[in-house]
Amino acid sequence: MGAMDLSRLLDGRLKVRHLVLATVIAEQGSLMGAAERLHITQPVVTRGLRELEAVLGVGLFTRGPCGVTPTIYGAVFIEDAQAILAQIRLAGKHVSELQSGIVGRVTVGNHLSGANLLLPRTIARLKRDYPNVTVSVREATPDRLAEGLIIGDVDVVIGRLTPASDDDRIAWRNLYHEPIRIVVRSDHPAATLTDPGLDELMGYPWVLPVPETALHREMELLFSRRGLDVPANRVECTSILTVRTLLAETDPLAVLPVLIVRGDKDLSVLSTDLPGVHSPVGVSVVRGRTMSPAVRIFLDCLSQVGIDIEQSLHGQVSR
Repeated sequence: MGAMDLSRLLDGRLKVRHLVLATVIAEQGSLMGAAERLHITQPVVTRGLRELEAVLGVGLFTRGPCGVTPTIYGAVFIEDAQAILAQIRLAGKHVSELQSGIVGRVTVGNHLSGANLLLPRTIARLKRDYPNVTVSVREATPDRLAEGLIIGDVDVVIGRLTPASDDDRIAWRNLYHEPIRIVVRSDHPAATLTDPGLDELMGYPWVLPVPETALHREMELLFSRRGLDVPANRVECTSILTVRTLLAETDPLAVLPVLIVRGDKDLSVLSTDLPGVHSPVGVSVVRGRTMSPAVRIFLDCLSQVGIDIEQSLHGQVSR
């Protein structure tokens, strides 16, 4: 097969609906599913896919008894199509903001780290100077937040550095390092122990992050290095409200970023060392994507608050 004539991509035959169609087929895994999602008939989906494949000169999906899967060409095209559609959505969002006279909206993804201080203080600083900027906060696991970032459903993600941050499409900037510690209620029996080792704590129930997180994997490795099994009596949860109630009312030990419990008189932080368990906290955005004024303002406030937190963690006086 010869090289594709790139001029065909710009002669009017390739349309935005083709990009939408390809991404929805990939998401649904079938032509019927795509038809239902787009509220059109399956023949319309089939015809649109044929048009797109004719323009590109390659097959995008392999048909099988259980649906369709992207070919090597399809996987590359769909990734680029998602980025293009995300940029189009942002362009429409920016125009809408100017038309309505609203300063803008920022959609922030967050997962545990940063939830207690970084994000609330950033929002407070932003709203102090720009009260008409709307901030929408979405909580999810890091892999889901990374997906939302790529497709444009989320503008920025704050939290721990995770393997998803290795995606070349995502630019990551570190703000500060937050210690990870074992947390219990203040009158917990383990709170009276002096420098307890992990082996001394295995008789208690535990609350660990969900398996999709880097922190869960780090704790698994730490248990293994100490010759211990991951506690069988455990809850896997990263909802801070649920974890907080479990800690206050029952006997578990929870592995948490230390700032989550700062100032909470009902909780205590054990002195147990957790080597190899780190928590670089920062912000990620899509590399090269145009940002709205509201997002740029939010990131500026975030950087300022990050500096304040970093200084407080090192015992310095905040500005």
